[in-house]
Amino acid sequence: MRTLTQELQEKMTPQQAVDILKEGNKRFVQNLKVNRNLLEQVNDTRDGQWPFAAVLSCIDSRTSAELIFDQGLGDIFSIRIAGNVINDDILGSMEFACRVAGSKLILVLGHSKCGAIKGACDHVQLGHLSALLAKIEPAIEAETTTTENRNANNAEFVANVAMINAKKSVEDILNRSTILKEMVEDGKIGIGAAMYDVTSGQVEFYNDTVIINQAKANELMGA
Repeated sequence: MRTLTQELQEKMTPQQAVDILKEGNKRFVQNLKVNRNLLEQVNDTRDGQWPFAAVLSCIDSRTSAELIFDQGLGDIFSIRIAGNVINDDILGSMEFACRVAGSKLILVLGHSKCGAIKGACDHVQLGHLSALLAKIEPAIEAETTTTENRNANNAEFVANVAMINAKKSVEDILNRSTILKEMVEDGKIGIGAAMYDVTSGQVEFYNDTVIINQAKANELMGA
């Protein structure tokens, strides 16, 4: 498996970045991971990095993006915070990843049975965690299909909130970062949300959230 170079990164389209992640997750689920020489990749990336995607995921110990998508050193930026919520520092990290370092995709990756989502559903109050969980409240309010047992003991309610929260994070990125919104509109990057199932290892991409301006991307690639 080749280590990403600047040339390979520049030639990649946002859709190709999505496809690489999907193929990597398929390998992960089938336990057919690519055989990588990690020490060789350390050497290959010592003078620079050219990741093709930035993945925002939860801090949950089961949700390492590099493993889930079968990627190696230097392949993706991994941004992690409980509940995969958005704040200014994360937006700045994404702007660096895409505008400065050349990544072609932003993926917000939620996951099933998320402790942060459950905590928010139960309106937990605990030090600095309270402010973080408050960022999930809009997703709870937007979940209108559940009328009873709106708490962490209701698995369906928790799953619905997790899905809405991941999709809202995509909306937040586009609403709060002019830089990233313009890059999406210009076809330079794609953006979307997905959900990781901690039981099966599978990632479901929410196609209704994946935004890729293919026409603009083709223009940039000279197609």
